[in-house]
Parts: sequence; structure tokens; C-alpha cells
Amino acid sequence: MAKISFILNKIRKKLFGFKSIESRINYLRSQGLKIGEGCLYFSNKIPPEPYLVEIGNHVVISSDTEFITHDGSVWVFRKKNPKLDVFGMTTVGNNTFIGIGCIFLPNTKIGENCIIGAGSVVRGVIPDNSVVMGNPAKVIMSTELMEKLSLNNKNALQTKHLNMAEKAVIIKKHFNID
Repeated sequence: MAKISFILNKIRKKLFGFKSIESRINYLRSQGLKIGEGCLYFSNKIPPEPYLVEIGNHVVISSDTEFITHDGSVWVFRKKNPKLDVFGMTTVGNNTFIGIGCIFLPNTKIGENCIIGAGSVVRGVIPDNSVVMGNPAKVIMSTELMEKLSLNNKNALQTKHLNMAEKAVIIKKHFNID
């Protein structure tokens, strides 16, 4: 039975990658994941227990991000407790950006207005208005400071409203690329 479940999950993950963002979110909701309005979910990784994940409004989940909802390390104790499993919820607050390849461990709570840096391994409670990075992820600054740094970055360009060709012209000019 476990092998069949594993194979079905692999097939579902393969098919899941070809759907639009909207259909991906609808699928996740149908599996029990609570996800707010105005979200973007780019990851093809499906939480094993999606009903243990809650995502607020206006949240970006970048590709290869993973929500781990159980603690597999209890395998070590299975001789004494053959039926033991340990689970935990993960919640993500409103207006949060999660970078590429992040891992969220069980029992993690991300506050509102947070930025999670690419490749971070996150556990525990992350306060509102925090920028976190690393493995293990740690608060490195406030989102207010990050905003100031971004606005004053020498490579900050006003291109979000442009199409790819228009954007390329501005970027190439900025970096002196012919």
C-alpha cells in the first residue's frame, strides 16, 4: 500500500508541475491546504499533509519550496513505538515572500510582512516584519530596513511594468551589455 501511495504521489507531482498557478492553488485547496487570496505558489512540491499548512493573503511561494509536516526522525524509535508519528503545522502570515528552495520544518510560524531568503531552512516562530536567511534561518534585519536597502540599491530598476524585450533593453544598458 505504501509503495502505491508513493507512486501515485510521484505521478501527481509530475502532473502538478504543468498546471497554471490558479489551478495549482485550487488543487492544493482541494487537498486541504489553506491559502489566502492574491497568492502565487510556484513550487511543485506538495506538502505530505497539506491540511497542516496555512498560508495568508498576498504570499509568494517560490519554486522548490517544501513544507515538511511530519518528523521522520521518529523512525529511530520505531522498535519501541512501531506506530509513532509526530506532526506539526506551519503557518505563513500575510504579505510574505518566500525565496527559491526554502524548507519549512514542522511547527513553524512565519509572521506578517516577512521575507524568507532563498535556500533557508526555517523552524520556530519568525516575528512580523522580519527578513530571515540561512540554515538554520535567522532574523538578519527588519523588512523596513530591507525596503530602504532595496530602494537605494544601485541596481534597482523601474522595469516591473515592461514586457521582456523592453526590460532587456533597460537591463542591458544599465549593465553595459551590447
